[in-house]
Amino acid sequence: MPFPKEVRTLSAEKTENIGRELASEILNDTSLPRFVALFGDLGVGKTAFVRGFTSEIAPNARVKSPTFALVNEYKGERLSVFHFDMYRIEDEDELYSIGFYDYLDRRGVCLTEWSENIEESLPESYVRVEITKDDPTSPDSRSISIELVGIKK
Repeated sequence: MPFPKEVRTLSAEKTENIGRELASEILNDTSLPRFVALFGDLGVGKTAFVRGFTSEIAPNARVKSPTFALVNEYKGERLSVFHFDMYRIEDEDELYSIGFYDYLDRRGVCLTEWSENIEESLPESYVRVEITKDDPTSPDSRSISIELVGIKK
């Protein structure tokens, strides 16, 4: 997968496939960051993307949005996926209280929904995924932009 990558999807399944493709790339290329920051409005498909991503690393996981739990952990054979929802996070103290920085040191991949709420706390290097609805006449149409931040590839 060359970076940056721009893709359009027309279904949740296609959005999941893009997530699965990125996970495969991260598993096979150790130079890629193990942190994926998702950006996008409510209902654009961030959780669908995470579902696809997680299916590559922890195929038996039942992915759901961690809106109230704040973080869900999905254990894979080689790695775990730590899926955060930052919608309700308002400051650095709240990140500390949920153990966010501890997860960065664990053997796994962190995915954060609502990364725009913690942009100043993102790691130096990460994969940025921005999902937007791109066609008001087609409710399932999405534009997905994937780029590396902090490293060149």
